[in-house]
Amino acid sequence: MGDSKESGAESPPAGAAAREGLSLLSQGESEEPSAQGSALFLGGNEVKSRAVVKYSSAPPRTAFARLEEKTDLKLPPANWLRESAKLGPAGTTILGNSKKSKPFSSFGMAYDFIDSVGNDVDVVSDSENIKKLLKIPYSKSHVSMAVHRIGRTLLLDELDIQELFMRSSQTGDWTWLKEFYQRLIDQKWQRKKKSKEHWYQKAILSKFLYYSINGDGAAQPVPSAAEQQESSSSDQTNDSDGASWPAPFEMPSSVSEDPSASSQGLKNDFVRNILWTFEDIHMLVGSNMPIFGGGRYPAVSLRLRDNNKPINVLTGIDYWLDNLICNVPELVMCFHVNGIVQKYEMIKTEEIPNLENSNFSTKVIKDIAQNILSFLKSNCTKEGHTYWLFKASGSDIVKLYDLTTLCEETEDKYQNPFTMPVAILLYKVACNMMMKKNQNKKHYGTIRTLLLNCVKLLDKSRHPQIIASANYMLSELFQLDEPKKEESSESPLNENSDESYSEEEEEMPDSDENGSYSTSSDPSDDNKAVAIIKSVGELSVPEKYKSIHQIRPSCTFPVCHDTEERCRLVLSYVLEGLKSVDSSIKKESDLPAADPNTPIPLKYEDESTRGGPEGLEKQMALFLDKMGSLQKGNYSSQSGMIPGSWQHKMKLQLILKSSKAYYVLSDAAMSLQKYGRALRYIKLALQSHDTYCCLCTNMLSEVLLFLSQYLTLCGDIQLMLAQNANNRAAHLEEFNYQTKEDQEILHSLHRESSCQGFAWATDLSTDLESQLSVSCKCYEAANEILQFSDLKSQNPEHYVQVLKRMGNIRNEIGVFYMNQAAALQSERVVSKSVSTAEQQLWKKSFSCFEKGIHNFESIDDATNAALLLCNTGRLMRICAQAHCGAGDEFKREFSPEEGLYYNKAVDYYLKALRSLGTRDIHPAVWDSVNWELSTTYFTMATLQQDYAPLSRKAQEQIEKEVSEAMMKSLKHCDVDSVSARQPLCQYRAATIHHRLASMYHSCLRNQVGDEHLRKQHRVLADLHYSKAVKLFQLLRDAPCELLRVQLERVAFAEFQMTSQNSNVGKLKTLSGALDIMVRTKHAFQLIRKELVEEFDQPKSDESTPAADSSPSLNREEVVKLLSIFESRLSFLLLQSIKLLSSTKKKTSSNTEDDAVLKTNKQIYSQLLRATANKNAALLERIDVLVHLLDQLARGGSGVQ
Repeated sequence: MGDSKESGAESPPAGAAAREGLSLLSQGESEEPSAQGSALFLGGNEVKSRAVVKYSSAPPRTAFARLEEKTDLKLPPANWLRESAKLGPAGTTILGNSKKSKPFSSFGMAYDFIDSVGNDVDVVSDSENIKKLLKIPYSKSHVSMAVHRIGRTLLLDELDIQELFMRSSQTGDWTWLKEFYQRLIDQKWQRKKKSKEHWYQKAILSKFLYYSINGDGAAQPVPSAAEQQESSSSDQTNDSDGASWPAPFEMPSSVSEDPSASSQGLKNDFVRNILWTFEDIHMLVGSNMPIFGGGRYPAVSLRLRDNNKPINVLTGIDYWLDNLICNVPELVMCFHVNGIVQKYEMIKTEEIPNLENSNFSTKVIKDIAQNILSFLKSNCTKEGHTYWLFKASGSDIVKLYDLTTLCEETEDKYQNPFTMPVAILLYKVACNMMMKKNQNKKHYGTIRTLLLNCVKLLDKSRHPQIIASANYMLSELFQLDEPKKEESSESPLNENSDESYSEEEEEMPDSDENGSYSTSSDPSDDNKAVAIIKSVGELSVPEKYKSIHQIRPSCTFPVCHDTEERCRLVLSYVLEGLKSVDSSIKKESDLPAADPNTPIPLKYEDESTRGGPEGLEKQMALFLDKMGSLQKGNYSSQSGMIPGSWQHKMKLQLILKSSKAYYVLSDAAMSLQKYGRALRYIKLALQSHDTYCCLCTNMLSEVLLFLSQYLTLCGDIQLMLAQNANNRAAHLEEFNYQTKEDQEILHSLHRESSCQGFAWATDLSTDLESQLSVSCKCYEAANEILQFSDLKSQNPEHYVQVLKRMGNIRNEIGVFYMNQAAALQSERVVSKSVSTAEQQLWKKSFSCFEKGIHNFESIDDATNAALLLCNTGRLMRICAQAHCGAGDEFKREFSPEEGLYYNKAVDYYLKALRSLGTRDIHPAVWDSVNWELSTTYFTMATLQQDYAPLSRKAQEQIEKEVSEAMMKSLKHCDVDSVSARQPLCQYRAATIHHRLASMYHSCLRNQVGDEHLRKQHRVLADLHYSKAVKLFQLLRDAPCELLRVQLERVAFAEFQMTSQNSNVGKLKTLSGALDIMVRTKHAFQLIRKELVEEFDQPKSDESTPAADSSPSLNREEVVKLLSIFESRLSFLLLQSIKLLSSTKKKTSSNTEDDAVLKTNKQIYSQLLRATANKNAALLERIDVLVHLLDQLARGGSGVQ
């Protein structure tokens, strides 16, 4: 095993070389890893050993001085006991290199190499402890070690029972352990003093090492007896000091702020920290063994042996393991007799197991190591517990006790001095894992277990900072900002959440059920020992405890089945953190008293100021002032926290976390339509944020964005509450309910702030207008926040959403005021003029629509802008309708105000169409706007036609305006597209044609003079009548309208006949009129069908009308139209008979005319008889007419 790497691995002495940065020194790791991974082949037995120096404070190696033969080692060298960088602690603190371990030495290393703990490394310990464990089967000496588990790592420390009980007798600590020890293990315990021989050997070794680095060989006078005694006593003192037990451990308050800070009693004092891989076991080992080099020997260890005493197995294992751990290829042995140097001997590391009298199998050592690790890992399963591995001197039985469980019986867990170091280490390992950006969620279970065990160990009153920080980290494990991904992420998270503990999935039975190390026959041991190795010989059996250490500890991450459960867990941790912070600041009795000069704000005052929109405006102004002051960094805390203190920083983080959790809860409740609960949660979120604002000295843009999101959600909730007023009682009950946890969090918030900053936004009002106003103000506030900094450009999506919501709520409020105005209008007496209240409502509504349109236009939302323009058009129509009610109904004319508002409505509808551009943008909206525009034109034309403003305009001008408006209405009335609105469009178009035809018919009747104009009106009337008929025939539910149009056409024909002079012309016109009569058969059939359905329906089902039944038939109108039809048909038949008869007398007989005359006479006769029967039912009369029309159609009445 070459050691060319060692010189590169050890750094030059740097004085107080920054221990906090130990893991950063990577020379030992980067240089020649292959040289450190050599395999040793020893006597047919193969073991694999690899050592990586993680840190070294030793100076560059120098050659040792070979002492002259006969050198007397009893004489001290000149440099004896002076501090030497070459020897390190091996020469100064304790005589010799077998430096006694400090009780917390493994914790010092673990703090420095936190990355390795809990994951990669199996064992962290002093090399002396490792050697002691591996020598258990060969040695009769006692073993006493404290074992702690952190993740998959075990920390081993010497537990010096003698020193512990000496301390117990002085301070009273650990008395419970002393009693337990005396009762079960050593009933006659007393402190064993070390022999003079022991101190003699220590002193001579120390002098030998100083001679070896001194090189001059000059002996110094032996100190006087008094000096020697003083030196001896100081040595003993140093020895005991090195292993002294600190009082119950107190961690400095800086620990959570500076994780790398070393604490008293937990310093890493080793010259080297080595990552040693022995077979498949990874160990972080501390060593102080001096290593020499130079010349022919690049790296050697130096040993002193008494020539009279042969090397035994224990010494051989000791030397071999030291060289393996430090990667030293050779051993230099100096032999002496009674302190006089005799000779030197070089031994290769791989030859040590084959030395005479020291022969041992490396394979057995490997088996011992694997068995001990398996035994410890399978039994030391509880993190935070202190286990005690004990073997009495001369005994073959090894026992493992759980000291934490034993200590709990004393009702003071803090008597265990390991409690604090373990808790701090758990905390540090968790911190380290949390800080890794690439950390997979599968490790969250491990982190959670570490933190929970840390909190369990600590006293809340003594260590509030660490508890608060641990609880905050626990809350951070739950991702609040990814509620949608929860289900998908849970599955891998729970499959491998604790992969760092064990590579194997297989679970093994608990240790005390496994026959490999069952408890002894002593019943008292059964009760106290966690596990027992009945004979140390078992440790030499290969794979005796194989796989037992693969037991998988329970540290799975909890599965949160829904968002509320996850948030509740987060809030429980936040609450614990807040309690820790609050307990460290001041007790409640110490809170500042109320200022007698400051009035206490009363609740009713708040209610009055928030009563309406005016109060809201004041609240908003105050809010915006506050936001402005936040930018300047104003700070106000009622509890007296100092800005920058750990309490201040931690409380800020915890409060922010609580506000996020409440926001997510509110969002979840919103999606479940639990609006009262959602408002309660968003109120708590905003109260948390208000407190955060009071404490914060420098508001981050991220936090302002959160506030904008909270207010946006609050606006959504208030809007939904306004729209679901029918369930108000249930919402109110949900809003007023509060859990104990929420109350306690709120109590912590009230220590810092009144939490009233957002009260205006979170009150549950019973007034619809107030709710809509609050919702609008929430969105406005959210928008204002985005304007404060560059948030608008950084978060364009959120900005667009806020503006969309502002546009939407303004539309809602505008519609609300518009409907109120319409309601006032319907209640108003017709003759009265427009009230001031109505006008105010119009103004409010118009203002809201205008602002909403501006919101949508600013984000290029053409569709919504068009909808708001459409609503504004509707508002203008309501204004027009309000003005039409004024004045006497009989003298009523279409007023200029009506015309003004209708034209404004038209303008807004046209703007809406221009906003959309084409129908393809949004067909439904486009069709809706077109329909409203058509309706406006139609209403305007109808009103001008029915209430012609003849006092202001000429008849011709009115007719022209009506005609233009009707044609525009037709233009925007789509009769061809198949849709749900198509029948309405067809009916509208038919009505327009009917009205136009009637208007031209009327003009023709009343007009004299201009023949060209008369002819034009005649053509237009005929054209519109025919179009109206065609459209009405397409509709199944307008038979009366069709009949009326046909009757008007007959009247039009009769009017034309009056101006004709020749019989031939009159006959032709009569023939056309009778043809129209025949074609009304379709209308009568529709009327008959509806009458039959009405007659049959009560018989079949009186309660349920037909599913697709059209509006019920107006019987009065049908009777009226029927009577007119009968009279006109009678008149036309009579005129036809008269004309045909007179024509027959004058001209020769015409067979065709004769037949027509005969048919007409028969029909006329039947019609007279039918009309004479006054008692005939409506259905009978219709049947008669349909029959007569059939005869007329067949009889060739001259119908072409």
